[in-house]
Amino acid sequence: MAGARQPGVAEPEARFGETQLIRPRLGQGAFRVLVTDIYQRRCAVTGERTLPALEAAHIRPYGDGGEHEAPNGLLLRRDIHSLFDAGYVTVTPDRRFEVSCRIKEEFDNGRHYYALHGQLISVPDAVMQGPDPAALTWHNENRFRG
Repeated sequence: MAGARQPGVAEPEARFGETQLIRPRLGQGAFRVLVTDIYQRRCAVTGERTLPALEAAHIRPYGDGGEHEAPNGLLLRRDIHSLFDAGYVTVTPDRRFEVSCRIKEEFDNGRHYYALHGQLISVPDAVMQGPDPAALTWHNENRFRG
């Protein structure tokens, strides 16, 4: 029987929620390209070069007044970006990578991240495109769970 519904098989519409309209952040795509290029397609912390694993991170989030500009960006490996946004890691104004003790306390883990603790991050060659110390201070004071 063509078009007959089989028992136990969900209708295609039932597998998905309602369609939603999402307001894109203007400039996000250009920000990603800019940050990826100025960091020479390498994670600022690990040096990772696998492009699908890298993300342009805002130091001060766009939603909190941060701009889509090079000094407000870091190219980070996806897992480090997630930890950065959640405040479990940060970069100090003197460009050192810091890991919160809360990773160990809350997740009983973090050995790979603690191995990176205290190291200098890589920055773009052009000084004006490097991370803004004021933005890094903002992240340390408002996001980092040190």
